[in-house]
Amino acid sequence: MDPEDVAAAQQGDALALDRLLDELAPYVRRLCARIAPAAADDATQEALLAIFRGLPSLRAPEAIMTWVRSVTVRTAIRLAHRHDLEIAAEGTLMSRPASSLEGLVDIDDALARLPVSQRVVLVLRTREGLSEQEIATTLGIPIGTVKSRLHRARAAFREVWES
Repeated sequence: MDPEDVAAAQQGDALALDRLLDELAPYVRRLCARIAPAAADDATQEALLAIFRGLPSLRAPEAIMTWVRSVTVRTAIRLAHRHDLEIAAEGTLMSRPASSLEGLVDIDDALARLPVSQRVVLVLRTREGLSEQEIATTLGIPIGTVKSRLHRARAAFREVWES
């Protein structure tokens, strides 16, 4: 991502903004689908809108991907929690995605079965390759919390995978 394009988009260049959002959309969609699978479309739209609105206030254009990741993760977590609350309010059991082949579980299915707080740290660590410190910074939580959530998430993932 070219910092000059980011700066141009920040200053109102519509073409630069369009190119920037087109370039960011697949990344945002992928993160939202992993963190909030049941609300991925809504989370993607809300994250891209938040990026659009917040772009003028980004002080360091060269740090755009870190900033986009933070905005996207926060949005996906919020919508995943909202979806879980809506399901609970309806009085139904939380549905989980079924694998395409009976008896087999794929990675995304196993991730979707984890609580949001565990899913997000596992996705950021294993799929996005962030360090524990980067996860702590992205989520705004202590590194010790990240480590304990990762430990619980790995154990829960193994349990789902082996069941």
